[in-house]
Amino acid sequence: MINHRPTRFAVILPLMMLATAMGTLPAGAQSSPTIGRVKIVTGAAFVVRAGTPVPATPGLALLETDSLKTGADGRLGVSLNDDTRISIGPDSEARLSRYRYAPAQGAIALVLNFIRGAAVYASGQIAKLSPDAVRLETPAAIVGVRGTTVAVRVDPE
Repeated sequence: MINHRPTRFAVILPLMMLATAMGTLPAGAQSSPTIGRVKIVTGAAFVVRAGTPVPATPGLALLETDSLKTGADGRLGVSLNDDTRISIGPDSEARLSRYRYAPAQGAIALVLNFIRGAAVYASGQIAKLSPDAVRLETPAAIVGVRGTTVAVRVDPE
């Protein structure tokens, strides 16, 4: 009688090969953690990921270094994992340059670049836990946050 039960080697080898292959993927091909979600979309609005515009839809996951961009009739509202809320108006662009929210590990940071247009930032848990960990940047200024709401307008030069 033939035993059709796989040996340990036959089970472990494919798993080891898969783990090795996953470790050699280019950095951009590995999945990034979700840092938030799109909540509200009106008109032309996009999440720009790795240089590629993706039409924004409610529920779309956001990743660190995504940019938010709207057209002439666009409005976009997002919520991050720490309950930070960001809204941008028509003809606007903002980039999530850095986001970490792992308070148990002491890793919290938010750097948000407002590139053009109008936006509103409403602070979440990161600003409450460590106000110095939040930086809002514009072409002309860097704003520190102390747990509040900030409206920003960046006009083209």
